[in-house]
Amino acid sequence: MINEKSKPLVAYLFSDDEQLKKKFVQNVSSGGMAINDTVIQVSVSGLPFGGVGESGMGLYHGKFSFETFSHKKAVLYRSFAGDSSLRYPPYTPEKQKLFKAVISGNIFGIILALLGWSRD
Repeated sequence: MINEKSKPLVAYLFSDDEQLKKKFVQNVSSGGMAINDTVIQVSVSGLPFGGVGESGMGLYHGKFSFETFSHKKAVLYRSFAGDSSLRYPPYTPEKQKLFKAVISGNIFGIILALLGWSRD
């Protein structure tokens, strides 16, 4: 019945039945849960607090608020010094052999490809 409605911000269950608790946790979708207590989860700063669907987006409290309202952006800086022509077309058969050896972790194949030799 609970899953027929919008997802709640928090779902509470009061029970001593271990099977019921397990089933409740596994089958009820909500922002958070409290078993045999109410509201206490909001006061625990180490627990995220937030909803799903119509009950809210994101997680709040401490580091969770920071992560929710922050955008992590990957930025890579490198110079062109030592830039290898191996990275750029044309991808000759020799370059392809080297790439295949590197991807497969074949050290012997890498050495052979760098020397211009082949086991083919």
